[in-house]
Amino acid sequence: MSAIAPTQILDVPTAIVQRRSIKTFKSDPIAPELLKQLVELTVAAPSSFNIQAWQIILVQDEAQKAALAAASWNQKQIIQAPVTFVFAADPNAGEKDLTPIYEEALKTGAWNEGTVNYFKNAIPQFQAGLGDKRREYAIKDAIIAATHLVLAAESLGLSTCFMNGWIEDQVKAVIGAAEDPDLAIAVIVPVGYAAEPRLNPGRLPLSANVSVDRIGNAYQG
Repeated sequence: MSAIAPTQILDVPTAIVQRRSIKTFKSDPIAPELLKQLVELTVAAPSSFNIQAWQIILVQDEAQKAALAAASWNQKQIIQAPVTFVFAADPNAGEKDLTPIYEEALKTGAWNEGTVNYFKNAIPQFQAGLGDKRREYAIKDAIIAATHLVLAAESLGLSTCFMNGWIEDQVKAVIGAAEDPDLAIAVIVPVGYAAEPRLNPGRLPLSANVSVDRIGNAYQG
């Protein structure tokens, strides 16, 4: 079966408003060039100190998909979708060799030598200061990247579904990370072409959960 090309690229506001969590996918594959574009837009996400403390695993093999689905309470969308993105978070990313990041930033002119030297000192200090919150911060960065994926996919004619129902140890075993005690699974996102329409179920009025300055001082819009 041939891959489907997007017929219209949506702007960001439209993608945000149109996006729905799709539970049933067609089996149509995603064209390799479209998938690469999606990956590139995903990793363009911001992260703390630009550490990019995520590991993103694209699960496409049928046996891998079946194993991942089994680790996710047998949710069928993983098997149906042509690819599922597993977002893992590495709390120790700041301790690894960040030379490629520094070199790229210097090359593009985004950072100067002073900034690079600042980061070389600040990142270890910041990571050490986080203590038990290092896992939490890494997960936050991975979730930001996953949000980029979801909106980029919608804009390119694809559909997605944020999944938070899975057994972490089993998912880690599927992706080959069973021996890494620190790696955390942040979220799982199947990506493909929707086999069902889903309408907007609505949102609470802004005054219910948006406040100005203090909780309870309802934003009126």
